[in-house]
Amino acid sequence: MRRGRAEPGGLRGEPPPRWARIAPAAALVALVLAQALTTDVELGFFLAGLPPVAAFAYGAAGTAIFAAVVLLLLGVHDIGVAQARGTDLATVAVVGLLSVVIAWVRQRRDEQLVSVRTVAEAAQLAVLPPVPERVGEVRCSGLYRAAQRGTLVGGDLYDVRVGPFGVRALVADVQGHGLAAVATVAALLGAFREAVLDDAELAAVAVRLDRRLLADAADAHVDHPELFATAVLVEFPPGLDLVRFVSCGHPPALRLRGAEVDEVTVEPGPPLGLGLAGPDPPKVVELPVRPGDQFLLHTDGATEARDAAGHFYPLATRVPVLARDPVGLVGAVWKDLAAFTNGGPGDDVALLLLSPDGRP
Repeated sequence: MRRGRAEPGGLRGEPPPRWARIAPAAALVALVLAQALTTDVELGFFLAGLPPVAAFAYGAAGTAIFAAVVLLLLGVHDIGVAQARGTDLATVAVVGLLSVVIAWVRQRRDEQLVSVRTVAEAAQLAVLPPVPERVGEVRCSGLYRAAQRGTLVGGDLYDVRVGPFGVRALVADVQGHGLAAVATVAALLGAFREAVLDDAELAAVAVRLDRRLLADAADAHVDHPELFATAVLVEFPPGLDLVRFVSCGHPPALRLRGAEVDEVTVEPGPPLGLGLAGPDPPKVVELPVRPGDQFLLHTDGATEARDAAGHFYPLATRVPVLARDPVGLVGAVWKDLAAFTNGGPGDDVALLLLSPDGRP
């Protein structure tokens, strides 16, 4: 699953950009050269402002060296940069010392931030780990983008698991997005992973997920009286060339068959969390699977994304073209979606491509 570590919103700390490290030294050289070429105006005292700038790009030791160089240039008159004396040099020295303190504090805070972000990333990846390239007899390719900047998990989720009843997949979109929805995401994933092992019928898996949300809603705080989620469940039973679908108010999956792309028609039931365990269980639809068939499951973050003119992203229309992209379908869809929305949609996006090829 492509997480996009180098993209904006990644959790890992990064060093200052190269230009930020070069700028103070370049400014110092430029001021010294300018002073050497100018005799009417004294420019050397502008050097006193460089140590505080260096503190934002260098550590305490680097800033101390930078401040010492500035003091040397200002204090040694034979160099010809400035004629600082007495209190002027003391002032520059104090500024340099404060810059070193600022650099030390900034460096400590950066280290703490990296540590906190590393722990946060590990926790989020534990909730929603990358999908394997193959699960049982099904090849998988997934992509997830959280809407909330700086997070890896939001309100969408997917998972693919193999069990005694075949390979099963889940794609869901819970109420809300961002970190507030992570608890619901974790609860649904835990219930799904248990159901893959225990429940013989795909409809029973949906019922189990529904009961999980109902129980969580009963224990929720007053300001969160309802929990619900749309979801689509997929099952590839062992030894059978067919696929089963259950939809709980979720956007329909797309079936790719050669150059043709069509929506998988499933009678949608109510979203999870609204009492599926009643007298009308969710409907299960079976479809034959031919060699080369692929199934693209997605959340509404993709299909409800809009461009500057307010048009929805035409996922089903774009898939036949993007399927030829060498980077892979899910990566090509995200790149195309980001270009369509001029930077990416404002909602969580999950894409899961399942390709049953019969080879374990």
